[in-house]
Amino acid sequence: MTPRLLVLDDREGLLRASPGGRRLTELADTRFLDVPLADVPDAELVGVTAIVTIRERTRLDAGTLARFPDLGIVLQTGGHAYHVDLAETARRGIPVTLWRTSAAPEAAMRELTFGLAIAALRRFPEATRAFDAGAWPPLLGGTLAGRRLGVLGMGRQGRAVAELGRAFGMDVVAWARPGSAPAADDVPRLDLDELLATTDVLSVNLRLTEESRGLLDRDRLGAMKPGSVLVNTARGAIVDEVALAEVLRDGPLRAAGLDVFAVEPLPADSPLRALPNVVLAPHVGWVVEETFAEFAENVADQYADHLAGRLPSSELA
Repeated sequence: MTPRLLVLDDREGLLRASPGGRRLTELADTRFLDVPLADVPDAELVGVTAIVTIRERTRLDAGTLARFPDLGIVLQTGGHAYHVDLAETARRGIPVTLWRTSAAPEAAMRELTFGLAIAALRRFPEATRAFDAGAWPPLLGGTLAGRRLGVLGMGRQGRAVAELGRAFGMDVVAWARPGSAPAADDVPRLDLDELLATTDVLSVNLRLTEESRGLLDRDRLGAMKPGSVLVNTARGAIVDEVALAEVLRDGPLRAAGLDVFAVEPLPADSPLRALPNVVLAPHVGWVVEETFAEFAENVADQYADHLAGRLPSSELA
């Protein structure tokens, strides 16, 4: 019997149109959803043996997973599974994949990091609002060149940000979590207090763990270098957003560029929305055409390996 596969949240239609998406249709009876899963009747989910998730767009909690009585695998397109109830999938014996390393998301994230940094330093939000109101404001900005870039977390994304920072002519330093692997690069490591006190642009590139949750609290944000800029493309919960709003209003921070938030979508009453010195993006760091093409190729490879009984355990959450 032909297996049935459901691709969730293909809102842009990019997986459906990609070569990897066409491979999925050859491997299974595949349906691509461009509507929320909540709008699909339960009866249409009976017999679905595999699902593909687009990052965290749909939370797979126990209730959602229960709607799939025949589910045999979850193919997800991120390097983590925060949005999946792993206790429930383990109880039901459903493997959950972690994606294979690829280049497009790394490029997209490091480019966005500097896009946000430039927009913050050049005061784009203030300029745009004034321009739309008919004004021509002489806003004083700043350059990246010659400033110190502090990279918080030197994993794959952090290393990519550090490399590009040097291309911008920045003095690059970093902090890595205690217990991290020894540095395989020549980026100087500082302790966290020194990094915060001397950095002009701080890029948050940590994974969200119990140790990193709330790492940038009120005291640490208040101890940052006066006139500095914070850019977060990692996870919103790493930063105390209430405290961040305060230091953006009262100092020491000059500005911030944020693509991630503790609660997403960002609530309408968030104080961050009202600040003139914040560049806000709706978690779009990975939302580029090249990333979706790699998503599709990756899950097609993993699904083919799963069907053949050769999916490596190292690729499972």
